[in-house]
Amino acid sequence: MKILFVAPYPHGKAPSQRFRFEQYFGFIKEESGQYTFASFLDEKTWNILYKPGHSVQKVWGILKGFFKRFVLLFLVPKFDFIFIHREATPIGPPWFEWIVAKVLQKKIIYDFDDAIWLPNTSENNKIVAGIKWHHKVKAICGWAYKVSCGNSFLCEFAKQFNPNAFVNPTTIDTIHLHNQVKNQNTNPVVIGWTGTHSTMKYLDQIVPVLQELEKEFSFEFRVISDREPDWSLRSLVYKPWQKETEIADLLHFHVGLMPLEDDIWAKGKCAFKALQYMALGIPALVSPVGMNTEVVEHGINGFICNNDDQWYANLEEIISKPKLREDLGVAARQKIEQYYAVTGNRLNFLGFFV
Repeated sequence: MKILFVAPYPHGKAPSQRFRFEQYFGFIKEESGQYTFASFLDEKTWNILYKPGHSVQKVWGILKGFFKRFVLLFLVPKFDFIFIHREATPIGPPWFEWIVAKVLQKKIIYDFDDAIWLPNTSENNKIVAGIKWHHKVKAICGWAYKVSCGNSFLCEFAKQFNPNAFVNPTTIDTIHLHNQVKNQNTNPVVIGWTGTHSTMKYLDQIVPVLQELEKEFSFEFRVISDREPDWSLRSLVYKPWQKETEIADLLHFHVGLMPLEDDIWAKGKCAFKALQYMALGIPALVSPVGMNTEVVEHGINGFICNNDDQWYANLEEIISKPKLREDLGVAARQKIEQYYAVTGNRLNFLGFFV
């Protein structure tokens, strides 16, 4: 079995790639399989992609990506399966996927973990938003041999175009990576959030709640991201995200936040932040949107918060009751080990290649 993994970003850099398929490479080898990884962007372009300026280098990096995809077509015939994560090219029509499926007659495993058929324009991507070609997702689903979907909402969409669409949840490596459990009997209490600058907007709804909590309690609000936030919070501590210290940094948290807006884009989210927190024995406080309500069980391994009053009340309880934090954390870890661990999802993942 020979598999070609076609992905947007360099190996080991993007969370969606790391936690959806890269961590299964070892299992492929164990099954006597072979794999090749082909990213669109090289590491140099990835390192400047979200930084201001560098326009010439970014354009050159994207042009190189298109050239690499063209060359890659000549290698495709030697593979049994072509696993495509999100899209082969970030802009324009799905010419690569069409050639692979229709001309070369290869079996595509199409994988996505967001509602990427919907426009999601922001300040960071508004220039290319008009040429993203979001509607190509429908076509690729139809051409695919099988479709790998991050949750049931995404799977329902894919099944409109391909009956061989299946839920393949984002999973956590509880043995080699998220293999520690938070000690909840430490001070000060740290309320935490991790994510990229593109999802930081969801925290805006929590800032007023934290400002009120600061009047009554002593705590730290730690944000791990690729960009420093600009909020008026005396409890705020910013930590740049680094892969090398990812787990150690998360273990500072006593509780992890995952607020979302209740819109169709958020319904496609795969509760990844909550999964990360919970795998480390950190209870998650989440909005009742999409997969969050499947992962978090209110009062058992975390809290589901519908409004500001509930965010305040549940955070107040978390801050003041270390035994509660510990009990929720134990249940959270158990939930991940039972339903969202790499080892438990191994056969489901490998099943796409039969």
